Amino acid sequence: MEDKEAKSILEAILFISAEPVTLDTLRKTVGTDKYNTERLIKELVGDYSIKNSGLLILEVAEGFQMVTNPACAPWVKKILSAAVPKRLSQSSLETLAIIAYKQPIIKAEIEAVRGVNSDGVVRTLLERRLVKILGRKEVPGRPLMYGTTKEFLRYFGLKDLSELPTLKEFKEVDIPEPPEPAQEEPETEDKPFEQKEDAVQSPEEHEKTPAHSENGL
Repeated sequence: MEDKEAKSILEAILFISAEPVTLDTLRKTVGTDKYNTERLIKELVGDYSIKNSGLLILEVAEGFQMVTNPACAPWVKKILSAAVPKRLSQSSLETLAIIAYKQPIIKAEIEAVRGVNSDGVVRTLLERRLVKILGRKEVPGRPLMYGTTKEFLRYFGLKDLSELPTLKEFKEVDIPEPPEPAQEEPETEDKPFEQKEDAVQSPEEHEKTPAHSENGL
């Protein structure tokens, strides 16, 4: 098979694939060896990059995927505006970040960091296939351990977990869209946590004050 034909086939496969396609899958489908498959796919990546067209081919989630050029995002968003995208809430992003950086991790450890119950958030992340169950931790009760998935890598456009920003970089990044989620969930989640602290402290203060007053009398 000539290079031109093989590249056309690879291009067509990536165009119709909703998920990243691994190099091994491309090799088996096209019928080329590993070296030539890798060479041709890299040529395709370069071709699309040089053309600077509305489409690009990126290496993501241990595979290759055809995506829209970020430069075209404002116009693409106009077309997609009718279908409201399922954005992650602030609590989901927070929980997902904890799992990504500390995996494998159990739910009790997630809740220890967040300070609130995380049953619903973890369930949502499982349903959206952004996290998965890795097994059970060998401690009393054998709780489930959670980690991220390939869908997580695809969602955030990462090749692998090594591309996650360091905690220092993460703190310096200006994360987009903070105001909207911040008004929705932190108030409902954090207030009960703060109120619990107040509920524990204020009775003690009220009990101590009368006791001193009686001693004074």
